[in-house]
Amino acid sequence: MFRLVNVLFLATVVVLAGCATAGKQGEEQAAKALYQEAQDAMASANYEGAVDTLEKLQARYPFGPYAEQAQLDIIYAYHKAGDPDSAISAADRFIKLNPRHPAVPYAQYMKGIAQMGRGQSSITRMFGIDRSSRNPKPLRAAFRSFQTVVTEYPDSPYAEDARKRMMIVRDLLSRHELHIAQFYMDRGAYVAAVNRAKDILQTYDETPAVETALEIMVKAYKQLGIPKLREDALRVLRENYPDNPLVKSNS
Repeated sequence: MFRLVNVLFLATVVVLAGCATAGKQGEEQAAKALYQEAQDAMASANYEGAVDTLEKLQARYPFGPYAEQAQLDIIYAYHKAGDPDSAISAADRFIKLNPRHPAVPYAQYMKGIAQMGRGQSSITRMFGIDRSSRNPKPLRAAFRSFQTVVTEYPDSPYAEDARKRMMIVRDLLSRHELHIAQFYMDRGAYVAAVNRAKDILQTYDETPAVETALEIMVKAYKQLGIPKLREDALRVLRENYPDNPLVKSNS
């Protein structure tokens, strides 16, 4: 009798183990099917559909073999679907949960891409609204994200493009400061215009905005009746941009 019970017990264990294995394989197959569905959606530029499928995958199979890749893919899908806030949140979540993962540089890079997209919309693109005239906070955040890629992951495949995007963002930020400086000039707030122009020279040197910033300083000092400072600004403008129209008109 004891021997029979043991045999029955072992048979039950084998059956349960088999069920567990079959269940696990079934989950993996279901997760794989969802993941492939998301890949097909992205391949056909159906990014909203990809987002929906990847969200289902993460909710149903958060610890399966496809969950980690889904966390990365959904960052890109959110970005392409025009949802930068969700893309940034997804990137932050991946970095927090996987701080030593080899894909962290990618997540950080995509976070910067999404931050650059904040403030942009189909309307601003349609009417050609200058990005530099918009709220600069997303651009500053993007600069920091790209800078993290460049400084902390210099050998990653994303470092070079991140460096180029830092230059683009820096140029946009310098032009934003120009908008403000010119705003002050147009309203006769010459001291404020000079201060903004000085910030451009100090913070955004070697950008195209520097030439215009010097022009603003020359004009503002003239309006303020400070000839010495006007001549100093004009001299710097002449030394660096000898073909500038303001230089030629003051030769």
